[in-house]
Amino acid sequence: MTGYRPLHDGWTLSSTAGPGVAGLPATVPGCVHTDLLAAGIIPDPYLDLNEESLGWIGRADWTYALGFDWTDGGADRTELVCAGLDTVAAITLNGAEVGRTANMHRSYRFDVGPMLRPGRNTLLIRFTSAYRYAEQLRARLGARPNAYPEPFNLIRKMACNFGWDWGPTLVTAGIWQPIGLHGWRTGRLDRVRPLVTVAGDGGHVELHIALERAGDEPLRVTATVAGEAADAIVPPGERTVTLRLDLSTVERWWPRGHGGQPRYDLEVTLTDPAGVPLDRWHRRIGFRSVRLDTTPDADGTPFTVMVNDRPISARGFNWIPDDCFPHRVDRARYATRLRQATEAGANFLRVWGGGRYESEDFYDLADELGILVQQDFLFACAAYPEEEPIAAEVAAEAREQVVRLAHHPSLVLWIGNNENIWGHADWGWAAALRGRTWGAGYYFDLLPRIVAELDPTRPYWPGSPYSGHFDLHPNDPAHGSTHIWDVWNTDDYTHYADYRPRFVAEFGFQGPPMYSTLRRAITSAPLDPESPAIAHRQKAVDGNTKLLRGLAGHLPPPAGFDDWHWSTQLNQARALRFGVEHLRSLHPLCTGAIVWQLNDCWPVISWAAVDGDGRRKPLWYALRRAFAERLLTVQPRPAGGGALDLVAVNDTGTQWRGQAVLTRSLFTGEPEAKAVLDFLAPPRGAVRLPLPDEVSRPGDPASELLTITEGGNRYHHFFAEDIDLALPPPRYDVKVAEAGDNLEVTVTAGVLLRDVALFPDRLNPESTVDDMLITLLPGESATFRVGGSLGLDPTALTAPPVLRCVNDLGARP
Repeated sequence: MTGYRPLHDGWTLSSTAGPGVAGLPATVPGCVHTDLLAAGIIPDPYLDLNEESLGWIGRADWTYALGFDWTDGGADRTELVCAGLDTVAAITLNGAEVGRTANMHRSYRFDVGPMLRPGRNTLLIRFTSAYRYAEQLRARLGARPNAYPEPFNLIRKMACNFGWDWGPTLVTAGIWQPIGLHGWRTGRLDRVRPLVTVAGDGGHVELHIALERAGDEPLRVTATVAGEAADAIVPPGERTVTLRLDLSTVERWWPRGHGGQPRYDLEVTLTDPAGVPLDRWHRRIGFRSVRLDTTPDADGTPFTVMVNDRPISARGFNWIPDDCFPHRVDRARYATRLRQATEAGANFLRVWGGGRYESEDFYDLADELGILVQQDFLFACAAYPEEEPIAAEVAAEAREQVVRLAHHPSLVLWIGNNENIWGHADWGWAAALRGRTWGAGYYFDLLPRIVAELDPTRPYWPGSPYSGHFDLHPNDPAHGSTHIWDVWNTDDYTHYADYRPRFVAEFGFQGPPMYSTLRRAITSAPLDPESPAIAHRQKAVDGNTKLLRGLAGHLPPPAGFDDWHWSTQLNQARALRFGVEHLRSLHPLCTGAIVWQLNDCWPVISWAAVDGDGRRKPLWYALRRAFAERLLTVQPRPAGGGALDLVAVNDTGTQWRGQAVLTRSLFTGEPEAKAVLDFLAPPRGAVRLPLPDEVSRPGDPASELLTITEGGNRYHHFFAEDIDLALPPPRYDVKVAEAGDNLEVTVTAGVLLRDVALFPDRLNPESTVDDMLITLLPGESATFRVGGSLGLDPTALTAPPVLRCVNDLGARP
């Protein structure tokens, strides 16, 4: 056999643990949990309290077995190619050991030619419990502090498998990425490492190519891109070659909102002396430059991503694995999720360090959509040993992943870890370690050396957060990147306004998932905020207490589940819109507002904008406004005194000449004062304008609001919190009309209605709505377009709990 043959069909799974299974059909790529689920042996881990009864799976050993036929096709070498094994595995073929693995984040190749035999062959992969392996290493190397009572920092495996403050504890095992046989003759391309750079109008590709050989004859390597070609003869015995392709003119790749995303086909071929093709490598590349500006200034140390020498105002999300079982996330699901990010206005995603190095599909879509990506190396919230065998595994995975992702223009930043430098400084780790290693050698030595060696075209930063210097606190907002977590953990969300950071890589506020997501996950128990079923969906310490505490001073205490669900979702949206608008108003001081988090991996109460079933929460709609390329926001004047400013933030390439019409009015709609402000916001800039006293200082803060109209956009500013507002009881008229396969729900306000929202998923889980959180003055109307509305009862769309506004939460009459 020559060429690649997948080995995906016919696997079986066995274990003596738990109920015991033997010869269970196994899906590859896959994992033990999903095979047990498919066979009906376990219940769905995502439903009810089922997770609690499944801990035995992670403590069991598992064997995957495959019988397959093989015919000798004349290959010089036949290799077993394992793109991903999770995690501690011993592989045998026909009774002979092939190899052992202990890293989920690496691929492996094993020469199995001598072990194969014509006819039937038996391949076994025995997975040792990840718990047992990690606990044995802990006993040998010494315990290391971490954020959770699990040994995730003692094994090179997706850390959040062991549970997180938004995720279940489902410790997986299995063949989680493709596996197959590769038979080849004479030689193959072992590694192709493209370094893509630009200069003036031109572009350059420097290709570092490593070969594997089965003989000593000369080989030819040829590379082509955009009609240009280069080739070289690799003499006998040599295994590396470097080619350079120079293009006089290229179209540059830009992040979304700054230009297009052109990509070029880059191909490398390997041929024998007679010109017979032996191997081929193909990728799509983009030409752009990237650097990180951290030049100290009068305000501290910036953290500005520069693409093609243009500073980028990063607005976006943190990204976690979209499923606890990552093999279930296919290209279509990635495409949906990344488009949800871009449709919310994001241009930046941070791949968090407790998950995985994201897939080719993820990065290819990010390239296509113009999303900038920060990829953390996989260390999170823990001290990590620097001794063997961990150290060698870290080096191997880092080298592989830096090369694997090098061709993607969307990848702009490598980060050493998530919160580990901060943890060492502030969380008592130093005393607990008693001199043991904790990962500093990785973040400050090994990883930057690997990036500098293998991909000097991209910047590296030791951690998130990190201030850039040992003499500074690692989470100093004035220097480098910062995480803001006193808001949510201890402080009200208005505390965001006290920050003047340079780049915020994490900040967030919790809210529950959409109703239909919660109802699917809790199949029979009542939806009660105090119930064990709801508590199981809350993984954060004191999370539900913090949700209620966060309402204080903003919204009244909820009466029953429906009000709890609506008010906590609304408060999450309010908190993050407040934070994002404040951070963007500081432009150019602050160049990053990266919300924790875009997505969830299961149905849970969390910080996500898109819940575990892929539904957009109210937060998503609020961020779509806050992330708008052109933003008007009312902010306190820095000098204080209760005065207000209007800030126009313009993240487009053209100047914004606008006229803001300001109206201070009573809740009944009667205007009290008017003013007009003309402004000019420069391209990629912001302008701050004092609001005239006549519109910014109300006679009665409880019964007045400021409406700002500019072009086709409108912004409302209230002078007091909802709990202190004299909001009238809700009164409105609703008309429902068919519009093709959808429904149009038009709400006409009889009184001031604040933050009108429609939740059609309460009636049909497939139903969606195009907008929400719309404030209407008396007599004004808004039309909501409801998709997936087949079979909906129109009358059910016209009242709570499907149609909601702040007024019906019982604010002060």
